[in-house]
Amino acid sequence: MQESTLTTKGQTTLPRDVRQALSLQAGDRVRYLILDGGEVRLMRSRPAASLAGMLRRDGAAPVSLEAMEEAIAARGSDGR
Repeated sequence: MQESTLTTKGQTTLPRDVRQALSLQAGDRVRYLILDGGEVRLMRSRPAASLAGMLRRDGAAPVSLEAMEEAIAARGSDGR
């Protein structure tokens, strides 16, 4: 288990193992999620732009908005 010391200004240095586990570099932002029971989850903050291409599948052609709308309409018309 890793630990660090809190300064009088409320600052701390993340241990190297934590930085490596989250792939953090200087200037990166972190997010804190406060859980019940006094636990806090630390996560790397990611800009929305980093999500680009996340759902891309190799060999699969992109689906147009029209094709998506047709699929939604077809699914909605079969009573489900």
